[in-house]
Amino acid sequence: MKHITLFYLLLLFGSVAIAQTATDSIQQLDEVILSDVKLRRYNNGYKLTILGDSILRKNNSSLTDVLRFNSNIYFRENGYGMVSSPSFRGTNASQTAVVWNGININSQLNGQVDFNTISSSNYNTISIRSGGGSVQYGSGAIGGTIHLSNNLDFDTHFNHSVQLGLGSFETKNARYNTSFGNGTWSGSLGVAYVDSDNDYKFLGTDRRNENGAFNNLDLNLNLGYIISAKDVVKLFHQNFRNDREFSSTLLAPSNSKYESQDYRSMLEWIHIENTYTSSLKAVHLLEQFKYFENKDLNNFSEGHANTWLLKHHYKRHFSKRLTLSVITDYSYSTAEGNSFANPKRNAFSATAIVSHRPSEKVQYNVNVRKDVISDFKSPLVFSGDLSYQLVKPYTIKFNASKNFRVPTFNDLYWNPGGNLDLEPEESYQLDLGHELKFKNIAFKLNTFYIETSDLIQWRPNTISGYWNPVNIANAKQYGLEAELGMTKQLEKHILFLSTSYSYTETEDVEKNQRLFYVPVHKANMSLSYNYKAFTAFYQHLYNGEVEIIGDTLDGFDIGNLGVSYTINTKKELSYIADFRINNIYNTYYENVALRPMPNRNFNIKLTLKF
Repeated sequence: MKHITLFYLLLLFGSVAIAQTATDSIQQLDEVILSDVKLRRYNNGYKLTILGDSILRKNNSSLTDVLRFNSNIYFRENGYGMVSSPSFRGTNASQTAVVWNGININSQLNGQVDFNTISSSNYNTISIRSGGGSVQYGSGAIGGTIHLSNNLDFDTHFNHSVQLGLGSFETKNARYNTSFGNGTWSGSLGVAYVDSDNDYKFLGTDRRNENGAFNNLDLNLNLGYIISAKDVVKLFHQNFRNDREFSSTLLAPSNSKYESQDYRSMLEWIHIENTYTSSLKAVHLLEQFKYFENKDLNNFSEGHANTWLLKHHYKRHFSKRLTLSVITDYSYSTAEGNSFANPKRNAFSATAIVSHRPSEKVQYNVNVRKDVISDFKSPLVFSGDLSYQLVKPYTIKFNASKNFRVPTFNDLYWNPGGNLDLEPEESYQLDLGHELKFKNIAFKLNTFYIETSDLIQWRPNTISGYWNPVNIANAKQYGLEAELGMTKQLEKHILFLSTSYSYTETEDVEKNQRLFYVPVHKANMSLSYNYKAFTAFYQHLYNGEVEIIGDTLDGFDIGNLGVSYTINTKKELSYIADFRINNIYNTYYENVALRPMPNRNFNIKLTLKF
């Protein structure tokens, strides 16, 4: 009862302020273009890193490749192109939420997103929000959130881009992107295909990566239509198809393979008035898979999950400095497969967000959320964040939050082994950040503390003989993150440097030991040079040693080097030639024990823009 009372008191606080001045609707035009408005509007006290087109071009097509070299996130990758799981601030893969155009797309089956089943090719921006976000983005947003955004541009344009590439290990890729706008309509289409034998050498041995071939196809379609001066309709659709073998390890052969498909569709209607904005989203998510223990036989296990979601976001402007947002959503999820008997879930959530800027230098947000879920009881969660500009170049940021992760269909209903008595994971965290911004230099420093209870772990059951998920572990993570970006321009010469470093301490409270697969130290650096049509860049990644079961995995340094040259024609046609060397030092390294990563390899691409 106290939780419900607190929620409605927050709603009441926003309602009594209605007598203040309205804002002009032109201030809300960015909401017409962006579908993840919460990312911009209500995160002033959080660390936010945005990766734009120039950064995405320097990396390969998988989301793992992009984030490994441009963030503090560590990835457990079972061989290149295989299952890739993130560790964000020491949390596990199911505690990192992936947000597609404002919608949490973590799997209903295992609670995770495999980052090698998401292509970075068809998104305008990829953003990294550090810290707890369950109030705004729901289950799993504990360590942080990764945001994939498709922005619609209604300005008059019609652009095309075609890219063809070849690389080591018989790797082939092709991509086509187009976008258009005429003032009323806007749209974009992206198609990306990658195919690779992926048979790289295991350095120091006479073996190769066996049974590691993969191919994937990503389709992305986005449309927008301005109905009137107050109404906009947008459609987003994405389909990712993945067919990959599961690589052998140094000790065990493999002949298995995995086929998966993900469909995501969203229809959004936005209505804008002088004093309020309303957004209604209708969403369908489908994930399905087939697993072949022996790829040469037609015997397989399979499963799929469907989610239908309605989400409404009402934002009231009481003045230029004070807004109240009320977000409600209802979802219905079903699953079917060989290992679970048609589970179903109904979920309703209500969220209130008060955003206030009492002065030009100070802004804060207060958030509270309550979920009602059919198959278990979920906690009330809340968060608050503050941004204070002490002097013009220096801003201090602070946020605190309570977050959660719900048990997944696998956790509850897997047969044999599911546990219907599981409780949601609960997490409390604090984050203090400092930002310095000068003309050509930007610096960020964040310290954080996370404490999580009722962690869900699968453990062997001596009575049944099966593995069961249980609420047994408590964990702590704390540390710091630093980022530095510098730009220097001398006439037509441009030099850009970006670096990041993270120090992360973790503890399994029950066992009094560090958590597995979390590096204490991780750092990366990117240096690029541009002169007219020529660009060169160097990337470096240092990954410290990690704890594994009964041992440690050595740390490693790897570097990538690339050059590109652009040829512009008088007919608005340009050619971009890219050449890239990955792992230039030919370093032997493993992200997961007994699963070596690729040796030195090459990639060349030709892009036509018109």
